[in-house]
Amino acid sequence: MSTTVFDSLLFRDMFGTPAMREVFSDTAYIRRIIDTETALARAQAEVGVIPAAAAQNITRKAGFDGLDLERLRTETEIVGYPVLPLVKQVADQCGDSGRYLHWGATTQDIMDTAVMLQCKQGIALLRAQLDEVRRALRQLATEHMDTVTAGRTHLQHALPVTFGYRCAVWLSALDRHAERLEQARDRALMVQFGGAAGTLASLGEGPEGLRTRAALARELGLRDPAITWHVARDGLVELVSLFASVGGSLGKIAWDVMMMCSSEFGELAEPFVPGRGASSTMPQKRNPISSELMFAAAKLLRDKSSSMLDATMQDFERATGPWHLEWATVPEAFLLLAGSLHQAGFMLSGLEVKADRMRENTHLTGGLIVAEAVMMDVAPVLGRNQAHEVVYEACRAAIETGTTLEAQLLAHGALVGHLGAERISELCDPARYLGSARTMTRDVVRTSAEQAGR
Repeated sequence: MSTTVFDSLLFRDMFGTPAMREVFSDTAYIRRIIDTETALARAQAEVGVIPAAAAQNITRKAGFDGLDLERLRTETEIVGYPVLPLVKQVADQCGDSGRYLHWGATTQDIMDTAVMLQCKQGIALLRAQLDEVRRALRQLATEHMDTVTAGRTHLQHALPVTFGYRCAVWLSALDRHAERLEQARDRALMVQFGGAAGTLASLGEGPEGLRTRAALARELGLRDPAITWHVARDGLVELVSLFASVGGSLGKIAWDVMMMCSSEFGELAEPFVPGRGASSTMPQKRNPISSELMFAAAKLLRDKSSSMLDATMQDFERATGPWHLEWATVPEAFLLLAGSLHQAGFMLSGLEVKADRMRENTHLTGGLIVAEAVMMDVAPVLGRNQAHEVVYEACRAAIETGTTLEAQLLAHGALVGHLGAERISELCDPARYLGSARTMTRDVVRTSAEQAGR
């Protein structure tokens, strides 16, 4: 019976993806534990710690099929960890060679390494999803490089921007996150093999222990750390914290889109799918469901980051409790980010952009959105302070009389004398006051495409 949004029949594909659930499923986790145990046997055979024939036999016979899963569940609850019960069953599968299984290892070695293998698969999925979202944003930024819209600060009209510029700002953050994910992957995905207290004493004082760990890392495609990290959890903390940061950037996109989808703005609409975002009572509703889910995921991911920071404070050489926080937090963090990226990819790849409404909205304030343009143009003549006062008074008059900024400026004889009526009309066109928006948008799109191609 499902009890959470992560395994719910109703909600699971709104807060995760089937592919990521498979990576962190019980079946996959057990298989990764077995993969770690068999790789350890091969590594130890390579170093000469156990007989090569035993390692070959363990690799050949150890497997998920044939396990008594109900027995494994019951014994895991008794022991508190799944490794010892699983090793017993797998050792039986391997016959006499089973006595070499789990040689010199401790439970946390195997569980941590299995989680690293899951994280390795999960990161590959997230990278692909992130690339898809970035492609959609590059397309939007390119298509709407000249689509004028109102730039808003404190939810008020500030200056004209373009929708392509806004998309490029979103994209720039995700491009940096893509770099961070690559760097975090290289740092965090470490093999774990240290024995009971991390010193590898079970393999003696010679080089066999460190050579085994290095060979195990090569077998599994993980980094070989300088020292055991049983209680140094910064790698997993970095991953989950990064996921929370990516989720926050996606949440920012979602918040902007939700606002722009509102009836008062009417500038965007999420992709149309019959029935999606419908209301049980209001037939006209088309709610921004994907953005809402992205926004919720951002908040939940922040909570996961907080839990991981708690989990990083561990006592001495083996923690008494904080480690267990990771068992719930890490899979859920991967699922939440995968779900948010899935919603972002769907939403952005089919986003309906209403360019005419965007341009129309820039005139809502009667031209006040370009007040700075007029001020900066007349400042060299009147001086900056006086220019500010003149335009400020024109804005006040436009607001009080319900007219336009252009009308008030044209009624100002001295200003018309300095600029001319034609120049005032030009300055009151939002499309003529975009600064370097187009250049920056083009540069972000180009750099993003180059990064994606590497």
